[in-house]
Amino acid sequence: MLEDKTPQRTSLSQLGEFGLIEHLTKNFDVKNNSTLKSIGDDAAVLDFADKKVVVSTDLLIEGVHFDLSYMPLRHLGYKAVVVNVSDICAMNARATQITVSVAVSNRFPLEALEELFDGIALAAKFYNVDVIGGDTTSSQKGLIISITAIGEANEDEIVYRNGAKEGDLLVVSGDLGSAYMGLQVLEREKQVFQVNPNNQPDLDAYTYLIERQLRPEARHDIKELLSKLEVKPTSMIDISDGLSSEIIHICKQSKVGCNLYEEKIPVDPQFINVCEEFNIDSTTVAINGGEDYELLFTIAMDDFDKIKANPNFTVIGHMVGESEGIHLITRANTKIPLKARGWNAMEE
Repeated sequence: MLEDKTPQRTSLSQLGEFGLIEHLTKNFDVKNNSTLKSIGDDAAVLDFADKKVVVSTDLLIEGVHFDLSYMPLRHLGYKAVVVNVSDICAMNARATQITVSVAVSNRFPLEALEELFDGIALAAKFYNVDVIGGDTTSSQKGLIISITAIGEANEDEIVYRNGAKEGDLLVVSGDLGSAYMGLQVLEREKQVFQVNPNNQPDLDAYTYLIERQLRPEARHDIKELLSKLEVKPTSMIDISDGLSSEIIHICKQSKVGCNLYEEKIPVDPQFINVCEEFNIDSTTVAINGGEDYELLFTIAMDDFDKIKANPNFTVIGHMVGESEGIHLITRANTKIPLKARGWNAMEE
């Protein structure tokens, strides 16, 4: 949270729009055969041959989706790519290209955008995606990032939200809730810093939670893991808005109900400790927190033996008839209707 008091500041107006684009994109390489023409023309040219194309777009707005008082620009660039790649992964597809559009106010110098694009480049390299275009423009206030991710898959590989059947098992990758608690830690330290700017926060006890918030990862490994296990999900979605919201999406699209078991929800020990410190109910956070970017999917009961010993997956419930509704089964064996209390982009 300490700032360099004499940072170099190069005004964006010194480069102009086209000079800025050339400067920020000069080091992007083409890695995928499906990219025939990348940055440098009026449009990119792609060729996916006989594969299906999957497309997703996300918008990140300063003050709504991120706070630059504790979000480093390099991490923001990385995360902006991750949230889009995660949507492609949720279709059981492989991300291959992204476009990046940025709107910035005049408070951002060139060096700030260099940091942002360093993070974008790092994520593009890690996820093996080509940056094939985008746009830059000015903003009246703050920073706005829009990324479109493009992916590919064979038609028989693609998984939608609407394929869950009664009797299917509900499965999740990784652990839940940590990103939300990482945000709570950062917000608390921001308030402390505002009162006493000389205070140096000790965040060692929160490393995992903060990393899950500031620099999450998309589960691009799950497609290959499931393929090797010879398991194809019947439905799938990524957990961006919160487990409860995503379960309800699958249930509504698939016209089924669900029983989610509280005792089965996977959480990290550090997450439990910090929930106790903040006096917050851990189950409430794990169900509603959001920004985990894990994958939630359903599988046929016959596939249970294939995944039961895999440490990447946890069976957390099962699908029931639509008329039975969507419920959380508590540790006390109480049945509670599950409500969507996760992230709502339209909330005032």
